[in-house]
Amino acid sequence: MGRLRIGLAASAFVAVVAVGIVATDRAQIGRVAPDLVAETDRADRVLVEKSARRLTLFRDGRVLATYPVSLGFSPIGHKQREGDGRTPEGLYSIAYRNPLSVAYLSLKVSYPNEADTLAARDGGYEPGGDIMIHGIMNGFSWLGRMHRFRDWTSGCVGLANDEMAAIYARVDVGTPVELRP
Repeated sequence: MGRLRIGLAASAFVAVVAVGIVATDRAQIGRVAPDLVAETDRADRVLVEKSARRLTLFRDGRVLATYPVSLGFSPIGHKQREGDGRTPEGLYSIAYRNPLSVAYLSLKVSYPNEADTLAARDGGYEPGGDIMIHGIMNGFSWLGRMHRFRDWTSGCVGLANDEMAAIYARVDVGTPVELRP
């Protein structure tokens, strides 16, 4: 009976610690957004290659860094409407930086552009929005790099949190973003 009590107590302790970690992550307690690096070390272009599941940062034509990514849950083809699960394709830019996102840090992609809005209007539907480059959803940071096993976003570009922190420090508002098929 003594071993059973010790086992139950240990299990309860592990459960409390796990809940505490998830709650802290979800509440963004202690989250500090990284400062932008010196301008000479910042990306002047972001390229997302959907078929390769890869995001690359460039400066003056040279590669600064490359990261594996997850995409929308239905990644093939250009985003056409709200809720289609597709990640857009085309030329956009970073509209703003959000340190307190529903995911670990985020960079807003300027989707929909004028052409996207007109195409959606002509089709009789909403184009959607809130396309971001972001880390793991708050409360799920424990997934880490396991997020790459599946395309899981609603149309965004998802990365591990440490990778997102590195990107967030190197990408400013206005940086061009190209999303290729």
